[in-house]
Amino acid sequence: MRKLKDILYKVALRATQGDMELGVTGIYFDSRQVRQDGLFVAVPGTQVDGHAFIPKAIDQGARVIVCEVLPEETRVHVTYVQVASAAVALGEMAANFYGNPSEKLKLVGITGTNGKTSTATLLHRLFIALGYQVGLISTVENKINEEVLPATHTTPDAVQLQALLQRMLQAGCTHVFMEASSHAIVQERMAGTRVTGAVFTNISHDHLDYHGDFNSYIKAKKKLFDGLPKTAFALTNADDKRGAVMVQNTAAQIHTYGIKTDADFKAKVLSNTLEGLELSIQQHAVWFGLIGRFNAYNLLAVLATALLLGEEEEEVLLQLSRLKSATGRFETVQAHGLTVVIDYAHTPDALENVLATLEEINDGRAHIYTVVGCGGNRDKTKRPLMAKIAAAKSTKAYFTSDNPRDEDPEQILADMQEGLSPVELRKVLSIADRRSAIKAAILGAEEGDMILVAGKGHETYQEIKGVKHPFDDKEEVKKILALLNQK
Repeated sequence: MRKLKDILYKVALRATQGDMELGVTGIYFDSRQVRQDGLFVAVPGTQVDGHAFIPKAIDQGARVIVCEVLPEETRVHVTYVQVASAAVALGEMAANFYGNPSEKLKLVGITGTNGKTSTATLLHRLFIALGYQVGLISTVENKINEEVLPATHTTPDAVQLQALLQRMLQAGCTHVFMEASSHAIVQERMAGTRVTGAVFTNISHDHLDYHGDFNSYIKAKKKLFDGLPKTAFALTNADDKRGAVMVQNTAAQIHTYGIKTDADFKAKVLSNTLEGLELSIQQHAVWFGLIGRFNAYNLLAVLATALLLGEEEEEVLLQLSRLKSATGRFETVQAHGLTVVIDYAHTPDALENVLATLEEINDGRAHIYTVVGCGGNRDKTKRPLMAKIAAAKSTKAYFTSDNPRDEDPEQILADMQEGLSPVELRKVLSIADRRSAIKAAILGAEEGDMILVAGKGHETYQEIKGVKHPFDDKEEVKKILALLNQK
């Protein structure tokens, strides 16, 4: 339990009414979760406004209400606090409630459309190899050293985030690497969190269903860098045309990395095969177990981050060369002369990068078959873009379901095909059932061919009409390949 006046430290207040010496047992923004002597924050959301649930929160036992608009009728035994932004206040109060754990950690936030998970995961594995106690907050999983904690969002809500950081600190962690999604940044889930450094990977078409337009999406990512203190570092991708935009208003120390253009941290791809990458990186020739030019950027970002955190270059490169990619990121399964690649690529840019890697590795020697879908209740404008890339860069493309959610899978497939030319359409087969689409692609391939199963990667479910059904692309691929043994 903490006193209300301590929880409100540094929070921008507009008005207060009631006892500021109250003890608070917990902070909540969902009225259904409020417990006795709790503090309820009425956050205006995109679907519902927390102010409408103030009476229910009080009935549940809330003694403190934090809101942007004070209720017309107040209750005598309840303390009311009016703030400028309930979302910002929630993050700041949560940080105070849990003892501001980020101030005692080296916390690095990674943002961008693609590469966040790979970069964060590689940093986590690298720093464990370097002998540190390390936390990871990512799309795939949250981890305290090697202990896995389930992840429901790319970035947890403000209260969960501070509780998780406190738990990591108590476990002895000195470093934490965290994906910072555009949703989380806009929703102020990181408010009250002190960041040691931030990394920008790249930006391309995604999440326009939420942000509205591409400029708003860019601004959401940029907000992370705008809020950095001057003691932090801002590491940006010099090869991305928005890389300079991300850091133009930051107070942090700016550093760049790149392959094509001049940068503080530099690399060159010497070879790219199914076995891995050879890079000339910071003037060292190093072999890495990761595949694809896009991973060259991830490795370079990881190296740069480690050096900015004070690590020794040669030791970092040695440990990096021993690491494997994150789950569901260019994972390969090989059998019967076939190579099947499972990848999370769910944006046009990511899909194009993976297919470009397969083209380069393949060098025209075999066919490339692509199984790809688009998520329901998400950015519809990327559907024809992804379809066009798959059709253009594949011998044959199998359009199928991803996570249709509440949408009709057939309508999603129709949206994907819209705008394809007659020539491109002849290369496309639409099969709504994902298991059947994967099977058709594998059984239709011949020895030496490559099959890309894109869009879900690490996910082990398909979300249909609000229900998550077990479905693992990698396991499905293995089952189908096993059938070939019976022929």
